[in-house]
Amino acid sequence: MVETDLTRDHRALDDDLARARYFAKFEAINRILGGVAAEMEGELTRPDTVILARYTAALAATFRALGLKYRVAGRVSGPARRHLTIDLHESGFPIYQELVAMANDAVQASEQLLGMASVEELKDQMVRRIVGAREVPVDLQYALSQRLYYHALAEGGFFWPQMRPEIAEIAGPGGTGGRPRFKLDWAVYDSQLNVPVCYILELEDSARRGLAQDAGRLARLREHLMAQSVGGLKLLTIARGVDQDFDDLHPKRLVRIHLGPMYSSAFTLQSGPIREVLDGARAPEGEDWALAWTIEELESDRVELEKGWFSTTERQVFRLDPLAGAQDLGATRMRRALILPQRPFQVLAELDPPGFRDVRKFVVGAGGRVLVYE
Repeated sequence: MVETDLTRDHRALDDDLARARYFAKFEAINRILGGVAAEMEGELTRPDTVILARYTAALAATFRALGLKYRVAGRVSGPARRHLTIDLHESGFPIYQELVAMANDAVQASEQLLGMASVEELKDQMVRRIVGAREVPVDLQYALSQRLYYHALAEGGFFWPQMRPEIAEIAGPGGTGGRPRFKLDWAVYDSQLNVPVCYILELEDSARRGLAQDAGRLARLREHLMAQSVGGLKLLTIARGVDQDFDDLHPKRLVRIHLGPMYSSAFTLQSGPIREVLDGARAPEGEDWALAWTIEELESDRVELEKGWFSTTERQVFRLDPLAGAQDLGATRMRRALILPQRPFQVLAELDPPGFRDVRKFVVGAGGRVLVYE
């Protein structure tokens, strides 16, 4: 078996200016993601867009914290010297290991803060060094950035490598025979693709005790869902797994949203039309990017009864895209969207590549206003 060296697609941002531009780019992107999530209504249900907005806010917080961690880390000497590593190819995001390291730092955040000087003390020492010794206090700048980083980690609210399922009962009419319906949402940072991925599952519960109150069954379902949250698995495989392993839980709708890749002529490698668009735009710094979203959705079409020796079990028959053909998406539908500034969009409209004609475009205009083009 031939092993793939994924590190060949990685790049350490060892230039301070490049690092600053990278975080500034994502700061601009993250500012408009909440608005884009709201505009997704129609593609998704309103409760889905609220869930999506929560995850995009967590993603923005993660980038802010990483910006603090690496603000001065590339200028210090010794073991503390380090650089953010990103995935160049079909990602544009920090690599998975960056979020794992951040999660480990979060566990120690409170303890680390106890042993650090306060922000005021560090600023006072910096002024004294600048005025007295007339030198740039890089070590104190680094200490301050780490103090702010760990303080942010202690406050929480980040997008982690694994974000375990949260459950809510769906209000309104119940499911089949008045059964309660539940919605679960969770997310992962895909370790192979290096992009954030969100999941939403709606199901009916035919057990006597509701899923939200059944701690044992809920814990087992959560573990099952996290184990199946792998980008290479089709939605059909994930939904059938729930259907087969939990006789009293009936998945009716499953959604997966890839929040990426991010393409940028300054930071990533791309080919085909997206490369032509970014190269042709010659956009100023901060506007030379495009962010792709993919929404996969699987719906139950009907129920079949599976007879056993002593009982009959419901099994879902899922509706698959009849036009997918040989692609075999394993989903009812798949929709793609592209978020990009105005200059790249103008070039995209002029080139009009066939593969992008069915892609919904969210164009960031003046003042961060988002315009939608079908």
